Amino acid sequence: MGSTSFAPNATAADRGRFLVENLPSGLFRTVDAVAGEAQTTVAWRVAVEPFRLAPATIEKIASLGPPLAAFYRALSALYTRSTRGSAPGFIAEYLDAGKPESILKLARQNRFKSDIPQVIRPDLILTEDGGYIASELDSVPGGMGFVGAMAHTYGRMGFTTVGEADGMASGFAAMLAATAQKPRPVVAIVVSDESGDYRNELRWLAQRMRDLDVAEAFVVMPHDIVFTEEALFARLEDGREEKIDVLYRNFELFDLLNIPKQELMLYAARHNRVKMTPPPKAQLEEKSTFALLHHPALAALWKKELGDEIFARLLSIFPQTWVIDPRPLPPQAAIIGLRAGGLPVSDWMALEALGKSERDYVVKPSGFSELAWGSRGVRVANDLTKEQWHDALANAVAMYPRTPHILQRFHKGRRVSVDYYDRSSDTVKTMDGRVRLCPYYFVSGDETRLGGILATVAPADKRLIHGMSDAIMAPCAAHEAGA
Repeated sequence: MGSTSFAPNATAADRGRFLVENLPSGLFRTVDAVAGEAQTTVAWRVAVEPFRLAPATIEKIASLGPPLAAFYRALSALYTRSTRGSAPGFIAEYLDAGKPESILKLARQNRFKSDIPQVIRPDLILTEDGGYIASELDSVPGGMGFVGAMAHTYGRMGFTTVGEADGMASGFAAMLAATAQKPRPVVAIVVSDESGDYRNELRWLAQRMRDLDVAEAFVVMPHDIVFTEEALFARLEDGREEKIDVLYRNFELFDLLNIPKQELMLYAARHNRVKMTPPPKAQLEEKSTFALLHHPALAALWKKELGDEIFARLLSIFPQTWVIDPRPLPPQAAIIGLRAGGLPVSDWMALEALGKSERDYVVKPSGFSELAWGSRGVRVANDLTKEQWHDALANAVAMYPRTPHILQRFHKGRRVSVDYYDRSSDTVKTMDGRVRLCPYYFVSGDETRLGGILATVAPADKRLIHGMSDAIMAPCAAHEAGA
């Protein structure tokens, strides 16, 4: 049973113990590497205070929300124009690659034409020059309840985190109310078996929204959805059936055929019997969108949609990206912006000649694949042997267009030092690592609101930063001495 109070003169070790005892258990379902059994304990290293960010850094990150929402709107518009022939056809060609016809037809429904994701989470890598790079965008992100629960617990110790203690719950609820166009909507957060690791943290978030009386939110499984010709209902654990205003889709579109009752949910959404967010538009979930932003032939179109200022800002934080399209080029052509050994590249396999120090690249699936999330399909080029680098390139080439891959510039994060509570020794230790920041933005009509920021600090010898057991994870807070 966790503590209910916290002494103001507590030591750093006291704070660590308090957090371990009071962070809600089971936010993520994890598997013990030795026993092979599911665990409900805190499965990461606990920071003894929130991760410090300079107020100027927080201000820059907060101001990024509207440009990211604008990017999704512009992307959606350019995709539609491409399908209709009023924008270059390769936009839709790349974004549609590898998807079945049923997914393409769904994405092009007039009902969803203007819809964009309303929860936006970029992965921001703090760089050595004091800035940051957005390595990815996620529109079906995990972590909302996780960040909310941590901010709430750190708040009990007197810390004020970005978004404050209930920034995640209130931001998510405001987005849902705007989607439903009514206060305190009834919301079904539908979590599939494939996304089951996120169920507990979303249950925490739903409960917190109910406690705050800002939404009547429930986490349900797909088979708990009840369809009628007039509406969708959610069957709750106590047997009640609640009419749903908003269905929050916490399942991936590449898994759609494995989702029970998905056809009924989509039918209800298409016929406006329920609001669904994020919209079932797989083209908005592709990592190749970064390549489209950087494509010089599309610059004028992007500028028209975004304006010069937003276009320039996004170019500066989205790393240079290419779609690994192996179709032959004319003899006089080369891949724009890509060189190997000082020479232009016209064949992807020419990159295998690069030495380790020259391979500042990442290869990863663009999307619509079980390998395209959670760092599963990511290959960091200068971590690989020559043979592994060859295989990574050859695999990406061979999988086009069934599973398109991208090549992206790799930007190493700056090093930071963070204190954490070591449970085995009951002491505070310091870890040297690299940090990834995940801000959560909630889009409510024309307003984009920052609900909180998760910092994940991985040991410095790790190339990929994600929620491993050796990582420190904490909400962020303003501090003049922060990063």
